[in-house]
Amino acid sequence: MSRPDSPEPCFSEAVRGCFSEGASRYPNRARLQAAVAQRLAGLSARHGVSFPPGPLADLGAGSGLLSRALATTLGQGPWLRIDACSALLEQGASDNAPQIQWDLNQGLPPILEQPAGLVSSFALQWLEQPEEQLEHWCDQLQTGGWLILGLPTSGSFSLWHQAAERAGVPCTALELPSAQGLIACAQQRLELKEAQVLRFSRPNRGGLWFLQQIKAIGAQASRSPQLNPGQLRRLLRAWPGPEEAIVWEVLLLLGQKP
Repeated sequence: MSRPDSPEPCFSEAVRGCFSEGASRYPNRARLQAAVAQRLAGLSARHGVSFPPGPLADLGAGSGLLSRALATTLGQGPWLRIDACSALLEQGASDNAPQIQWDLNQGLPPILEQPAGLVSSFALQWLEQPEEQLEHWCDQLQTGGWLILGLPTSGSFSLWHQAAERAGVPCTALELPSAQGLIACAQQRLELKEAQVLRFSRPNRGGLWFLQQIKAIGAQASRSPQLNPGQLRRLLRAWPGPEEAIVWEVLLLLGQKP
């Protein structure tokens, strides 16, 4: 497979800028991301994941939640942390894990040859053409290597979409990839050991509160234009009450290269 297409510069820069602004708050606010990292580590132990000799990399690592959990659970390392946002990498730098600032829209960095393990959590959805990026990751694995992946998928945030439709305003939520599409893509290249689609619910404390929480960790980048004040007021008025929860649909995937 050829290297994935170059990113849209404006959107990639927006993502990096948003996460840079929220980097100092990320370790304390990214509770779902931390929970998913622990769950992926537990699933890896349950399936007896053991990486062959070779490089191990955490793609879109941020502060290293997933690679740290895997190192603790499986006892293998070191893990190279790769992320476009240097401010997020710095949040996890206290354990002296190797790291590199790199935009994964450009493919894997040249220093990462024949990886034995590629892991990623809450990162693939920010890249251009996630299915093609996933193909690229699978193709780069060495025989016997493992892919461990978690990310939110298209069944997330139905409440947000409903509110925007009722208000007659654009929904500025990030367009998320289909879980089934990603599973089908991975199945063509890996022997899948796990492919779970889970739903995580959080209390709905109102539209403004929710949007503020998203912004607090830097996850507010969107390809859609920002709502003007009038549109935002209509969205918040149309936001459902607390009886409807905010839901994340999250894909957890583990596979080995045959």
